[in-house]
Amino acid sequence: MVDRVAGSLLGGAIGDALGAPIEFTSLREIRERFGPAGITDFAPAYGRRGAITDDTQMALFTADGLLRAEASRRAGLPGDDVTAVHQAYLRWLLTQRDASQHRTFPAATRRENLGWLYRQKEIRSVRAPGTTCIASLRGETIGSPERPVNASKGCGGLMRIAPVGLFVADPRDAFELGCRIAAITHGHPSGFLAAGVLASLIASLASGLALETSIDGAFALLRERPSHGECAGALQKALRAFAEREPVPETVESLGAGWVAEEALAIGVYAALAARGEFERGVLLAVNHGGDSDSTGAVAGNILGTIVGKEGIPARYLESLELGGAIEEVARDLALRYRDGAEWAARYPTG
Repeated sequence: MVDRVAGSLLGGAIGDALGAPIEFTSLREIRERFGPAGITDFAPAYGRRGAITDDTQMALFTADGLLRAEASRRAGLPGDDVTAVHQAYLRWLLTQRDASQHRTFPAATRRENLGWLYRQKEIRSVRAPGTTCIASLRGETIGSPERPVNASKGCGGLMRIAPVGLFVADPRDAFELGCRIAAITHGHPSGFLAAGVLASLIASLASGLALETSIDGAFALLRERPSHGECAGALQKALRAFAEREPVPETVESLGAGWVAEEALAIGVYAALAARGEFERGVLLAVNHGGDSDSTGAVAGNILGTIVGKEGIPARYLESLELGGAIEEVARDLALRYRDGAEWAARYPTG
């Protein structure tokens, strides 16, 4: 299980880092810069090779919140997952040089509650954070599917959700929690339902189910929800593309640009299917297009990494990935879920 969890988190970060240098770049420009095959290895972004973006940062803070909620429950204290993850996102917001949450939610960012992840120097880098996430977290309410804070369906709720599927074993429960955590910042049904699909899909894959079976299960859960048509349509389009078209960047671009959640999910699922079990093939397909390459790469990397595990990821990507060691630590902690003792309490304080 540790190998699958590590594979998913590392895979998502690798897809994020591969896409970071070419986000906002057209396919023609990508090919002019890197050759006909497009980008195939880390290129400089944010002053280094292998740099992650806010996608991976927020995924790590999702895990941080889930682990703190579990620690609270084990200690006999209230441990609501959504509340704990929201508080973790406020600590992420603090890493982005934004202190506004000190006024509205002061407990979440008290020095004694910051924890080990916040203290990782590299994670306190500003990496073009999404404006919807920033604006939502500055507000005085926590968004939910029933009480949305906005009408955004951007992919910012999707790209951070894989830890939910790695933490919640039941795919139905993972779907529900994925929706609720995405809705903290993204209130459009397509914005949070896509996250529910990905969380459910990851939970099924982590249990050892095949990709196609896992997709079918997540799709069935999606169809039970109100306002699912747009997200279901994007997934159906991805499945048709896999069945009928050649796996090339032009096919990826026919699914959209990935700026909105249902398109990013469709691209990630399509690339994972087209990869046929080969991590590198799928992640490179997911990033080489003229759109939100880091987020679509992160989604495909999360899916494929869960399937192949850390051992199935090419070593050259792992060697130069920013925060790779910290990502592996988070993966081990997610796999353990909880460990009693002073060291764990210091890593994930529950105050």
